[in-house]
Amino acid sequence: MKIACIGAGYVGGPTMAMIAKKCPEIEVVVVDINEARIAAWNSDKLPIYEPGLFEVVKEARGRNLFFSTDVGKHVGEADIVFVSVNTPTKTSGVGAGKAADLTYWEGAARVIASVSTSSKIIVEKSTVPVKTAEAIEKVLRRNCKDSSVHFEILSNPEFLAEGTAIEDLTMPDRVLIGGKDTETGRAAIASLASVYAHWVPEDRILRTNLWSAELSKLTANAMLAQRISSVNSISALCEATGADVQQVSKAIGTDSRIGPKFLNASVGFGGSCFQKDILNLVYICETVGLQQVADYWNQVILMNDYQKDRFVQRVISAMFNTISKKKIAVYGFAFKKDTGDTRETPAIDVCRGLVADGANVCVYDPEVTDDQIHADLTQQTYEWYDHPNPRSAPVDKKAIGISHDPMEAANDAHAICILTEWDEFKHYDYQKVYESMHKPAFIFDGRNILDHAKLREIGFIVYAVGKPLEAFLQKEY
Repeated sequence: MKIACIGAGYVGGPTMAMIAKKCPEIEVVVVDINEARIAAWNSDKLPIYEPGLFEVVKEARGRNLFFSTDVGKHVGEADIVFVSVNTPTKTSGVGAGKAADLTYWEGAARVIASVSTSSKIIVEKSTVPVKTAEAIEKVLRRNCKDSSVHFEILSNPEFLAEGTAIEDLTMPDRVLIGGKDTETGRAAIASLASVYAHWVPEDRILRTNLWSAELSKLTANAMLAQRISSVNSISALCEATGADVQQVSKAIGTDSRIGPKFLNASVGFGGSCFQKDILNLVYICETVGLQQVADYWNQVILMNDYQKDRFVQRVISAMFNTISKKKIAVYGFAFKKDTGDTRETPAIDVCRGLVADGANVCVYDPEVTDDQIHADLTQQTYEWYDHPNPRSAPVDKKAIGISHDPMEAANDAHAICILTEWDEFKHYDYQKVYESMHKPAFIFDGRNILDHAKLREIGFIVYAVGKPLEAFLQKEY
């Protein structure tokens, strides 16, 4: 068996590396037209940061795992073709701001059709709208010159989380495979299931129809994001009443019907999927006339935006209602720890909000590059809602400072904002940090990861999301 994967990104690369590791008899080739990205996959500095990924790649690379820019050759030879390309939200045309842009997916389908001389199983690995398989099948059939070639489309959405991707791939909660309920469809499902069966227990390989598999991915991300927005809404109530959101989360999380996961209050959720997939779900609901359902899921994102803006407003109000010309160190720019991914990271809107009010922001993140930080903060983003927040407007590159040393970032700062839960942030010498800052020195913990009692003993004024406000923060100036 030969497998090819179009797209060498956050899903395609790690997933194919794991398949190659667990199935040494299968040739796996990851192809991409981006020469720099493929070169990175073939080097000792992979294009993405993920704990444990390099070891998996190194074990299989050159044996049965290959990375190539020769898309036509390897796709043409493959028995199974995974498509793991970007499906961003449309920025223009019908459905702009909500619907998924399938330009890359359609392009991949046209390439597959043009080089195929034998029948293939095509696997949707990208997150796509319901009924995408139907559209892709039409593109494949109409563009393949050999009428004897048969394409069977499967949906095999990925549920891995960045930062724990290798663990998630090694011991998945489930592998979902959707296909047609036909003889050839069932055979294709069985063929792909046999690949995963090398290491995944049979009872964790779920088989559904195509539409259920496509919708399951969108729904899973929407419900996870919903939990975050729900607890973040309660964090605002906790601050207003003196309750502690961590105690509330622990209390409700012990209920077996609810569970403890995704109940950590924070400055907001980010990542490549949550907002994009919810907006896609909203659009689908609108197109089939389910406006009330669309409004329900829309509120999940509105709450996320509210939480980010509330954090910025808390910083401003705590610092005597002005942060103009004050240096604020931002610890963490990635949307979560153990990844360099910044897509939809809350840090973008928080940093823009601080700069909009005149602050001198200095960012430190152990994995995110300077170029990525500047790109995220200076590029225009699509406003999916009717009334854009002026605090989220792009900023000038010169308005953002970047440091590669956390002590340097905090030196002469008036405040520190914790926006990513990197473990290293817990272990700094905060006595030394305090001594280097202007007084009063503030710490705004947007992830609730620090020892707040110890910080207060040192002399910091501490704000933690969803925690009772200390007396200093309750005063009005």
